[in-house]
Amino acid sequence: MQWYFVAALLTVLTSSQGILTTLSQSNGGYKYDYATVPFLAEVFKLVVSSILLWREVQTSPSVRMTTDWKTVRLFPIPSVIYLIHNNVQFATLTYVDTSTYQIMGNLKIVTTGILFRLFLKKKLSNLQWLAIILLAVGTTTSQVKGCGESSCDSLLSAPIQGYMFGILSACLSALAGVYTEFLMKKNNDSLYWQNVQLYTFGTIFNLARLVLDDFTSGFEKGPWWQRLFDGYSMATWLVVLNLGSSGLLVSWIMKYADNIVKVYSTSMAMLLTMILSVYLFDFKPTLQLFLGIVICMMSLHMYFSPANALVESPAMAKPEHESLKEVAIERLNS
Repeated sequence: MQWYFVAALLTVLTSSQGILTTLSQSNGGYKYDYATVPFLAEVFKLVVSSILLWREVQTSPSVRMTTDWKTVRLFPIPSVIYLIHNNVQFATLTYVDTSTYQIMGNLKIVTTGILFRLFLKKKLSNLQWLAIILLAVGTTTSQVKGCGESSCDSLLSAPIQGYMFGILSACLSALAGVYTEFLMKKNNDSLYWQNVQLYTFGTIFNLARLVLDDFTSGFEKGPWWQRLFDGYSMATWLVVLNLGSSGLLVSWIMKYADNIVKVYSTSMAMLLTMILSVYLFDFKPTLQLFLGIVICMMSLHMYFSPANALVESPAMAKPEHESLKEVAIERLNS
């Protein structure tokens, strides 16, 4: 598969995630325990990866699978980073409003580029750096509300702790992505074997969260396995399937493409979600959304187009003495 096909599919799945989640609500709330969704998604990814690994082993006996502890012990680290990131997100929302939080979330675009350069030693051209900055500007522009709205006064007026937590959240999100790419490209192991390790620890950590929720609530609603599917509808199962499929596509991109492709996919998904919301949820399109889409399209073209396609050198005029020589030669030949 070509990376741009996988990236486009990831964009579609990511953009539909928010829409499906909204459709799974009932009277503005969730009848199901939302913590069970990422757990089931991790189980889904683990089962699919295990089946694909089994098929690969059956068809190709030379499948590479590193099993030494020094390599396996690296795979829980992304789950730990995401666990810390989720808690930092909640801390950030205690200091800032939703609009400011969404805008600050775009910092992960730039921090991903920086960590991509520092830890993976991937060199980016000046045009590519400019494209990444434009992407952050474009996504931010699309999220800024009109100044006639009441929330505009509170925009970016949070205490310093909110900004510090926002920056930390962006750095943790970028670090988790860059570290995952490092793991996937560390050796030539089978993608499915790497996924099995990654999602095994992901399942364990999500299960630990469910157990912790039981203890903190005093088992008020019973143990987690008794309420695992309570309140689930068709839309909820689609959320689980969507989240699991998106995770599998991300691991493919980390293995065969890179983090920047993922960043573009998720950023474009956000814009696509806004566009679809115009038709599905009577979302009013704004000038900021239009400008944000234009800027992001320019960024996409700048980053992935060859440099010679972006900068065309003008045709050089021939020096005057060369033109005189050509005239002299033509006269001699005549």
